[in-house]
Amino acid sequence: MTDRTNKKPGLKIVRYFNAPKEVVFEAFANAEALAEWWGPAGMPLTVKSFDFTPGGKFHYKMDGNGQTMWGMFRYVTITRPELVEFISSFSDEEGNVCKSPFPMDFPLEIFNELTLTDKGGRTTLTLQGHPINATPEQETTYASIHANMQEGFKGTFDQLERYLELRFKLQQQLKTDNKARVTTYLNFNGNTEEAFKFYRSVFKTEFAGKGIQRFSDVPAHDGQPPLSEADKKLILHVELPILGGHLLMATDAPESMGFKITPGNNMHICLEPESREEADRIFDELSVDGIIEMPMQDMFFGSYYGAFADKFGINWMVNYIHRD
Repeated sequence: MTDRTNKKPGLKIVRYFNAPKEVVFEAFANAEALAEWWGPAGMPLTVKSFDFTPGGKFHYKMDGNGQTMWGMFRYVTITRPELVEFISSFSDEEGNVCKSPFPMDFPLEIFNELTLTDKGGRTTLTLQGHPINATPEQETTYASIHANMQEGFKGTFDQLERYLELRFKLQQQLKTDNKARVTTYLNFNGNTEEAFKFYRSVFKTEFAGKGIQRFSDVPAHDGQPPLSEADKKLILHVELPILGGHLLMATDAPESMGFKITPGNNMHICLEPESREEADRIFDELSVDGIIEMPMQDMFFGSYYGAFADKFGINWMVNYIHRD
């Protein structure tokens, strides 16, 4: 049993995200999300097993730079949406704790405390870690590479920041009034522009709203990971009326930005009610016995937003934007 009352000095990382803590927490609580941002850049992650409960495990594989590494979290305490305590380690393919693949005497297990606090829709993430069941030599090794670990976690949390920004900020609709409407929201792996020019030729309509918006149109902010020139040209948002005035909307969600598009997760029915109260009613009733991806909440990009798959496996978004 781990004694958490006698913590030794260890690593401490503080990071700020322009998203509510519920949003940040869900990025840790979902296997699909972790597969898109956890780990070093350039090492795609494959989830072997995931059980986000006290006593459960997150077992994963990372491939890149000519090597394969296995890792594991064992969850100790989970208090949604504020606290996750877990023991991290390297592992083998079967999920047994094993030594680091690096040529150093690194501790076998690290106890981690992840806390999230929210102020005005902005989240402070604090991650503190220290070795457990380690030899004095292993503790010395751990202390000697704090700077390297700080840099490594910076890269990982840069990926989390991009994941949060692209996953949720892109849901903002270019709506100019509060009239209820239903739209279809699509995601593409980098070929949104090609697809929508094709749809435009079929339906013989023109792009609505502000036309084609690209990622280069998003104002940069402090701490934002830089986009490649290729990614800047991708589609941030586009709208196209089709039959009966129905709108198709879409964004690019390429793997270069940490997304993984698979058939079934790239299409949502987006409901835009006339009021906040109606948004809550629809969400609560339609999501019964379903899987909630994001509970209804005020988002940092101006929406009151939630997302879920209903009990039949259909993906829905509920999005209310108040316009003065």
